[in-house]
Amino acid sequence: MNIDHFKPATVYTIYIAATPEQVWQALTMSEFSRKYFFGNAVEIDLRVGGAYIVRTPDGALHISGEVIECDPPKKLTFTFNVNWPELIEKLGPTLVSYEIEPAGDAVRLTMTEAHDRPLSDDILSGGRQGWPAILSSLKSLLETGEALVIKMQPPQRMLAALKEMGIKTP
Repeated sequence: MNIDHFKPATVYTIYIAATPEQVWQALTMSEFSRKYFFGNAVEIDLRVGGAYIVRTPDGALHISGEVIECDPPKKLTFTFNVNWPELIEKLGPTLVSYEIEPAGDAVRLTMTEAHDRPLSDDILSGGRQGWPAILSSLKSLLETGEALVIKMQPPQRMLAALKEMGIKTP
């Protein structure tokens, strides 16, 4: 996949009192991800071309993708495609990248969500709401041993924009 034409739509940076290796493991280990990612399990084949999958708490496929870059414990880039009918066809693929950099006794984790076409703020509102919650919960879990409990639903403005485009959502 040629990622040169993808443009960042959401960039979120957070500082975590942890090592790069701890952050890497938290981002890539299924059992750990369940604790901070709303019960969802991240399954990654950590090689370029490997599968990136997120399963809901009941084991259903929620997100699928492919690893594009894998440089432990510094950078992980993958496609991130929500398993909703017609979504990828009409909105195109999503590219997510985690960059992990030492920052004194902490780590600077930068998540970038990029797209190959312009998308409205209404469509992007889901990721812009979800990523800070997911990564804040990750930070809390690594620093305190307790993930944040955040009850979230997709933003109504995003669902309305998808409906207007003829995209069915669960």
